[in-house]
Amino acid sequence: MERIPSLASLVSLLIIFATVVNQTRASICNDRLGLCDGCDQRCKAKHGPSCESKCDGPVGMLLCTCTYECGPTKLCNGGLGNCGESCNEQCCDRNCAQRYNGGHGYCNTLDDFSLCLCKYPC
Repeated sequence: MERIPSLASLVSLLIIFATVVNQTRASICNDRLGLCDGCDQRCKAKHGPSCESKCDGPVGMLLCTCTYECGPTKLCNGGLGNCGESCNEQCCDRNCAQRYNGGHGYCNTLDDFSLCLCKYPC
């Protein structure tokens, strides 16, 4: 006589399978770095050797996108250009919130150079 697995056994196997699949599915971040010139080198310099780069967009206007694994903090990092007179801290935060779901921005100043940096959940 053939043995039929119980419903509890099937549910247990399903839970184990779902847990394993969820652990192996890493969250990813995308960082747009502008035009494609030197895309792969810029991505690897910014996000490490395991990141992947791609150039896509309309002909003549290819843009560089880096895809990298989300870190243990479950936050991605992005940038939106310069901070300054035309875009202060509040402007940077507002732009990050519009561009990245749940994003927050801040101006990071080093000497006379200030960048709008964003953090958003992955």
